[in-house]
Amino acid sequence: MRLATLAVWAAIAVMGIFGFYAYDLPDVDDALARTRRPTVTLLARDGAHLLTLGDIHGLAVKLNDLPPALSQAVLATEDRRFYSHFGLDPIGLARATLANVRAGRIVQGGSTLTQQVAKNLFLTPERTLKRKVQELLLALWLERKFNKDQILTIYLNRVYLGNGTYGVDAAARRYFRKSASRLSPYQAAMLAGMLKAPSRYNPARSPKRARKRTHQVLANMVDAGYLSQRDADAIKNNQAPVDPVRTSRRSRYFSDWALDQVADFVIPGDRDIIVKTTLDRRLQADAEEAIAAALSKGRTANAGQAALVAMSPDGAVRAMVGGGDYGVSQFNRATQAKRQPGSAFKPIVFMAGLESGLAPSSRFEDKPLTIEGWSPRNFDRKHVGPITMAEALASSNNTVAVKIAERAGRKNVIAAARRLGVTADLTPGPSLALGSSGVSLLEMTSAYGAFANGGFGIWAYGIEEITDDRGAVLYRRQGSGPGRVMDAGIAGAMNAMLAAAIRTGTGKAANINRPVAGKTGTSQNFRDAWFIGYSADLVAGVWMGNDDASSMKKVTGGGLPARAWRDFMMQAHEKTPATALPSATFVPKKSDGQPSAEKAGQKGFLKGLLDNLFGN
Repeated sequence: MRLATLAVWAAIAVMGIFGFYAYDLPDVDDALARTRRPTVTLLARDGAHLLTLGDIHGLAVKLNDLPPALSQAVLATEDRRFYSHFGLDPIGLARATLANVRAGRIVQGGSTLTQQVAKNLFLTPERTLKRKVQELLLALWLERKFNKDQILTIYLNRVYLGNGTYGVDAAARRYFRKSASRLSPYQAAMLAGMLKAPSRYNPARSPKRARKRTHQVLANMVDAGYLSQRDADAIKNNQAPVDPVRTSRRSRYFSDWALDQVADFVIPGDRDIIVKTTLDRRLQADAEEAIAAALSKGRTANAGQAALVAMSPDGAVRAMVGGGDYGVSQFNRATQAKRQPGSAFKPIVFMAGLESGLAPSSRFEDKPLTIEGWSPRNFDRKHVGPITMAEALASSNNTVAVKIAERAGRKNVIAAARRLGVTADLTPGPSLALGSSGVSLLEMTSAYGAFANGGFGIWAYGIEEITDDRGAVLYRRQGSGPGRVMDAGIAGAMNAMLAAAIRTGTGKAANINRPVAGKTGTSQNFRDAWFIGYSADLVAGVWMGNDDASSMKKVTGGGLPARAWRDFMMQAHEKTPATALPSATFVPKKSDGQPSAEKAGQKGFLKGLLDNLFGN
């Protein structure tokens, strides 16, 4: 009597628990209709895949369209009594419980495919009594709502298979570059093997482990009667190739930078979007190789980091290296770091000097100088006496650069930098001329682009076009920047002076025996070393230093950075015919009331900006 009473009360308690948790079940209709995160796929300039982020779902597949080996491999491994149980498998649950007790830990799971569908569709992965009870209730509801084939189809279309892929079709395309309907028996077994632990048995990351797991799945199929041992052996001996779509770390600095800009142009909503970028894979590989070689050579000189950015003269970024190893540090030193450019800032100063009425032949006296209690010194601590403006830029003379900045006016130097696209805070002190304010490599390289194209300002960009997954164009780049920012004659004069800086000056190590121009830069105590230069086809900048701003061992811009720039540019121009840099007659500012080149540049800048914003 007592036993019967206890049984009744136990039944009531169980019913109470089920009733309590049933009251708190999630909204089934809402869960079934729930949208996923849209995917954003980046493509290189040539259409090659760079990166995909988001929940990757393939096409919805029907069970009859899939090879029989796929569902057989899944059932043999995950739920052999799927077509005979009612959503809960008491035999499988008892077997798993016994195995776990014997092992003293969880070594087997007793969940059916129906329970897994319930968990994946409606519940969180937390391991609690509440979640387990709700999983069972929802499994029973699914068994009543759908037939077995429908439940299996839902499972195959929704199951997670690693690398952000959901469903067997997405996984087939991710790991084998084919639709799920074209999977071979071996590939089907490999996907089924991943269900247990998608990361652990990922063929892209752990091919040996994935292969061993696949062999186990084939053995399961033999035990379940789907294959003979002879068939299983034949499948093992004729393994179809695994060709996963890989995301290279080589372009990740660029990809991160480009992804940050997507939201400026479109709001994905629940659509998958495809972003065509400006990245040139060949130039990216050349850039990675040049930076790796520079860092290898720089180890003994305490040069711990480096960055490179290259763009066309209209601002399309073709290559970007933000550091030595993206896997170690995702901080992008090409775009995020603000470092002192040193003498690499001088071309902006000399441009402002030309706009103020100076000429490349203007002469200055290189001698000790003190301004506002500060005395600039030349790198070699020597003074050469009379020197022309052109000679001063080629030899990177500091005292003359400061004199030119004072002659042009520091505000005008800053205004020139702004027209060239430098947005960083620039301190208007006397040391401004020597690059004492921190700027990014991307901004400085963009500024040099105006010299390379004959005087037109550029805005560095990485996105050409954005479409949805159906091909509808959501954004397409139009316009080419802020317009003219300096007189063509001034651009031509700057090109001639900066070409001499490579030919006979501090940038000799960057010479590639074709028309190029550029400038070295070294900050105080060898904390930063730069080289920025250009041809008529490509503008590139290199920075080397340490993240903690510690000093390198006498690394200057004319050393490792200049040689890295040379190595990159030689490879980049290997199949490009030599083209002369833009040139135009330079006419110094007159004092008879005619507009100065500076005002002409400002007028062109404003006109170009208005044209790009509102049309011609």
